Amino acid sequence: MRGCASLLRHTSLAGVLCLAWMVCGSGSVAAIELASEALPPLPDPVGVAGPFVGIDGGVVIVAGGANFAPPVWEATKAWHDAIFAMVPGEDGAAWRWVDAGRLERPLGYGVAVTTSQGVVCVGGNDANATYADAFLLTWDGSREQVEQVPLPPLPIPSAHGCGAAIGNTVYVAAGTPSASLAEATGRFWSLDVSGATDAPREWQELPAWPGPARGFGIMVAQHNGVEECLYLISGRRESPDGQVELLRDVLEFSPARHLAGATDVWRPRADVPRCVMAGTGVSLGQSHVLILGGDDGALFGQADKLRDTHPGFPAEALAYHTITDTWTSAGPLPASPVTTTAVRLGPDPVRDAIVLPTGEVRPRVRTPAVWSLRLRPERGEFGLLDGGVVAAYLVAMLAVGAAFARRNKNTDDYFRGGQRIPWFVAGLSIFATMLSSITFMAIPAKAYATDWVYLPVNLMVVVITPVVVGMFLPFFRKIDATSAYEYLEKRFHRSVRLFASGSFVLFQVGRMAVVLYLSALALAVITPLTESQSILLMGLLSILYCTLGGLEAVVWTDAVQSVVLLGGAVVSLALIVTQIDGGLATCLTTAHSQAKLHLVNVDFSAVSFTTTAVWVVVLGGLAQALVPYSSDMAVVQRYMAVSDMERARRAIWTNAIAVVPASVLFFSVGTALFVFYSTHPGRLDPALKTDAIFPLFISRELPVGLAGLVVAGVFAAAQSTISTSMNSMSTAVVTDFVRPFAAGLQERHYLWLGRVLTVVFGSLGVWLAMLFASADIKSLWDQFMTILGLLGGAMCGVFCLGIFTTRAHAAGAMVGAVVGAAVLAAVQQFTNTHLLLYAAVGVGASFASGYLASLVIPTAPQTLQGLTIYTIDDAVHALTPQASRS
Repeated sequence: MRGCASLLRHTSLAGVLCLAWMVCGSGSVAAIELASEALPPLPDPVGVAGPFVGIDGGVVIVAGGANFAPPVWEATKAWHDAIFAMVPGEDGAAWRWVDAGRLERPLGYGVAVTTSQGVVCVGGNDANATYADAFLLTWDGSREQVEQVPLPPLPIPSAHGCGAAIGNTVYVAAGTPSASLAEATGRFWSLDVSGATDAPREWQELPAWPGPARGFGIMVAQHNGVEECLYLISGRRESPDGQVELLRDVLEFSPARHLAGATDVWRPRADVPRCVMAGTGVSLGQSHVLILGGDDGALFGQADKLRDTHPGFPAEALAYHTITDTWTSAGPLPASPVTTTAVRLGPDPVRDAIVLPTGEVRPRVRTPAVWSLRLRPERGEFGLLDGGVVAAYLVAMLAVGAAFARRNKNTDDYFRGGQRIPWFVAGLSIFATMLSSITFMAIPAKAYATDWVYLPVNLMVVVITPVVVGMFLPFFRKIDATSAYEYLEKRFHRSVRLFASGSFVLFQVGRMAVVLYLSALALAVITPLTESQSILLMGLLSILYCTLGGLEAVVWTDAVQSVVLLGGAVVSLALIVTQIDGGLATCLTTAHSQAKLHLVNVDFSAVSFTTTAVWVVVLGGLAQALVPYSSDMAVVQRYMAVSDMERARRAIWTNAIAVVPASVLFFSVGTALFVFYSTHPGRLDPALKTDAIFPLFISRELPVGLAGLVVAGVFAAAQSTISTSMNSMSTAVVTDFVRPFAAGLQERHYLWLGRVLTVVFGSLGVWLAMLFASADIKSLWDQFMTILGLLGGAMCGVFCLGIFTTRAHAAGAMVGAVVGAAVLAAVQQFTNTHLLLYAAVGVGASFASGYLASLVIPTAPQTLQGLTIYTIDDAVHALTPQASRS
């Protein structure tokens, strides 16, 4: 009754929340603003344009370039060969410049790309010629000199080109092979500069872009929500008769599609608001491209007339978002040099500063100034009311755990709830366990970044449920299992049981870390806490709650929170749509025009296994649904927490039915977020990971109080999922690893050990989540699927081997488990197989290798009565015991 009252109180808030929205309005702020700091100027007092600029060993290298000595309108252009290096001081001391050597010749206006091997320099020109030379600049800290390593020359001379790198592959748009821009080419090249390659390195010509040839373009590598791509932006072209065209187009190149043999590897994207020729760009965050400076062409051709009265180039940064394909202002710049290269001081695309060195600030005029640029942090308001709501939720969770703690008299109470859980509560608990923050944040983020292709993965639960109810559930109920892996000992041998149980524990630690991290993203977005601090807070509270409450407290809280979460998602979806000009109609029209509702990729080509082709999605979805519902201890515990078989069936079907509307709801939230931020690109925050897009909306766009309520619901669901993992891991270890070997212990000892192990496993999950927080993970959904396939697939394959065959034995099952995991690890490491197939590969490899091994390895006959579908009486559609051996 207490739980039902709490549910009614929360769900009845919907009308009040909508009123709060109208009264309080939005608290959104502009998210992109740069903070600048002057660094020591270049030693050349005039400055240079067109230098080779890059980073190696934390040192900024500026080499070559050209300038005009004052008075600039009476001088001729001079090219330089000097190499300067800006070196960080020791123990936080100021930067300092050193003279670090000379180029082989005076040279400028080539392409410079920073890689892990050093600064790759390609092409360039001087007063007499354009060159195809390529070389690598590396920093020798012991001598404070820059070393030059020759690379294969570009097949054609090139100046005024542009380039970028993905990994250690450098891409170059070639520019012009001569002093005339009328001869500019659209040729596109790549070079692997990895030191690990054994083959002779040579340039590979790639498909030319479907647009005009150009010089003075910008190229930046960035992720588009699906893959790492290259963006060719703006530039200038010239016809043989001298007509000049200022370009604003943007073209995206997909290296992954090119490697897969596709022909449509380029696609046009939204034009730049103004021409930014000769500007520079860097990636920012996980999906933004930042354009610094650039000539808009407003005064092009008037330099001789204006001379020293020329105002220079627009001192405004622009930001392009690769997912929503939108442009917005990124605020003012302290200066706007052109024909230079901006570089980042470290690998972090958010926290590490961007260095903008030297360059041309107006025709013929260079600057020695060097600027450091950082993203200015912005944060939504999080008031006392929001904090109070979150605190109330967390305290309530602990109170529920403490209330149920008094009912835990033995391990049956602690691990199975005394088998007194109502079937609908068990079903909603299964649903909430599989829901958690994985669904609440990662699925909207996936739909926001891509489309609806992943929706059928979730819906495969409905297809697999009859199989689970008819062919797996009877075995667990028949042996009255506390641990799902007790079946494996009865069917095979204790060693198989221990292997499967150990694999389950490893998987749950990984899953718990992902859930913790996604919840921490929400906290870090809306509160002063960092991701790491948030993980510690969530982890400690979850450990306390789980240790106190046992399974009964967990499932009741799951049931309540599943309804609260769905209600929160519905309210959030409604508020997102109301904030879009034109409402639902605009939302649907925009989503359709941008192919965000795309559901099926029909592809049966030889490389379709690397894509989200429909057969990949269906097969992968079936396998990924089969794994948890047939062999995951966290789910099987719910089957065993009700009093009989019929109630267990109802619980499983309750979950399956709930999955359908929930999946549609969360994919709709993601699509609505895409449309909202497509129409409000300035509200996107480059500092946040793509997985934090829903928390961004919650913190920046929802009124005070409502944000706290929605996020508190996410936390509560995450805690329920985390506590489920802790409880099931503790159950597995006590039941599978301790009780069979320490039968003399009293029941109170097992109960005490269960609580101790809960603390241990909870602490381990927190530590792993901290590792996640320190990595630039593009999608936690992808990470979770990888973990599921590697560890879950082998377990599921062993269960299938035991249930669906009579020839399989213990040795064969162990071979199958080991080979299945090894095959899947090899597939992940050495092939481009799509991650959706990982679970299917794991299940299939484990089952096939285990069955074949059982045919080859001799073994003594064993009693199989009640342990396979051929020998159990109450399995749906089971064959008779006299059926032929499989």
